[in-house]
Amino acid sequence: MSAPDFNLLAVLDVLLAEGSVARAAQRLRLSPSAMSRALARLRETTGDPLLVRAGRGLVPTPRALELRERVGRLVDEARAVLRPAEALDLKRLARTFTLRTSDGFVENFGPALIARLRDDAPGVRLRFVQKFNKESTALRDGTVDLETGVVGDATGPEVRTRALFRDRFVGVVRKGHRLARGAVTPARYAAGAHVLVSRRNAGTGPVDDALQALGLAREIVTIVGGFAAALALARASDLVATVPERHTGNLRAGMHSFALPVTTRPFTVSMLWHPRMDADAAHRWLRECVREVCAQ
Repeated sequence: MSAPDFNLLAVLDVLLAEGSVARAAQRLRLSPSAMSRALARLRETTGDPLLVRAGRGLVPTPRALELRERVGRLVDEARAVLRPAEALDLKRLARTFTLRTSDGFVENFGPALIARLRDDAPGVRLRFVQKFNKESTALRDGTVDLETGVVGDATGPEVRTRALFRDRFVGVVRKGHRLARGAVTPARYAAGAHVLVSRRNAGTGPVDDALQALGLAREIVTIVGGFAAALALARASDLVATVPERHTGNLRAGMHSFALPVTTRPFTVSMLWHPRMDADAAHRWLRECVREVCAQ
């Protein structure tokens, strides 16, 4: 089956509006002979003469009268589809965005982000879901609009990224803990009882590698899946938590934080999205809001 030539719809719309091949040709900036050929194609395609001679002019057939309003609406709708998107009206925007974030992001950046969105676009709602892995499937299938985290090997090659901030690990203990007083040396740090954060059920991390290089090892008492859980345990016990500094700012309120006595590599937290959302005006606005909130 041959595909119809949709360009003929625009020609038919003008022909039916003008009722004249010459005027239609002038309006579409075509020669009269080109317009006559287009009318011939329309007659062949529709199986109807559409415009017939009446004295010195042309009059529409019943089929042409039937098509006139429908064709006009179709052409208007096609033009609306193909024209650039209208300017974003934030006050009238009604949309729910799903953000997949690492543990601690909502607690630390969520209040400021929600306040910013409520001021700019009260009809926008955020849905936060927890990030359990770095796979990009949710971004690809559209169940997640935006993601935050460290870009890794599991991140899809087509995924767009933009850095939000640099972060580093710090040690955290409750007020009154022995590590809250005096200099924290590698030996004092290693001698404590530790809670390890691991989503992959690993028994050690980068801190353990740095300690091993110094001939030291720490005692890991328990393993949890998120920073919030690690800090909750450290707040209520003598456990030592090692968590990202900026990512957990609000969660560490009322606790004592200290620089790690061993060297660990800093890391960059980024936002990630699928390229199909690049040109979406509302999504661009959301990305800018996240960037500005994280930069404060």
